[in-house]
Amino acid sequence: MNKKIEIIEMRKSFEDREVISGLCLDVYEGEILCVVGKSGSGKSVIMKHLIGILEPDSGTIIVDGTDYTAADDETRRSIESKYGILFQGAALFDSMNIYDNVAFGLRRKGVPESEIRHTVPEMLAQVGLSGIEQRQPGELSGGMQKRVGLARSIALKPEIMLYDEPTTGVDPITGGAVDRLITHTRDTFRVTSIVVTHDMRSAYRISDRIAMLHEGKIIFTGVPDDFRTTDDPRVKQFTEGRAHGPIKVL
Repeated sequence: MNKKIEIIEMRKSFEDREVISGLCLDVYEGEILCVVGKSGSGKSVIMKHLIGILEPDSGTIIVDGTDYTAADDETRRSIESKYGILFQGAALFDSMNIYDNVAFGLRRKGVPESEIRHTVPEMLAQVGLSGIEQRQPGELSGGMQKRVGLARSIALKPEIMLYDEPTTGVDPITGGAVDRLITHTRDTFRVTSIVVTHDMRSAYRISDRIAMLHEGKIIFTGVPDDFRTTDDPRVKQFTEGRAHGPIKVL
């Protein structure tokens, strides 16, 4: 399999606290990789580095063979255009109806309105929300808002989808529906997907591989069955949700 993203020896500190400590991680083309770890472990910090919100103190991020960390502005913008993002809270614009929310990124790219009129209903249909174009975000449930957020992202035809805690704040049935949409999006649009989560039920359902972050490093990577059967005490404590073990509970 081809490597889509390589993170090599990345470090990041905030004031005197090192959050990412020599982290190495490979993401393969077309896979769903779940990055798990307890709250505050730095999972979202990795995502912010990938899209340029944060800069590493040291280390390298390579996307499709290009060194993103050393690239010029034009090259960085080209790499960043490969990403679609589903934020934890969907991040819809309350002042816009659903049609305009989904159309937002397309308009910023200069896509003609004639094309947008076809694309918006098609993307909403992909996430099971046909016919809601004129509704407002406040009229939708949290799960529906996340699906609209996903429609907005996939409308831009990303090569890489980043999901930030996609099942947080929804009930288990809705969480299962979100998981099915993530796999459907991968299978339909052939995107590479990185899912940041602490929801192991979700990770087991959707991932090709899982990587566990602890104390700023990836300490274990494998397929879901590797996580179920490992003897690593840190992984077992996390996956079983136990308070006692090598991972400190604050």
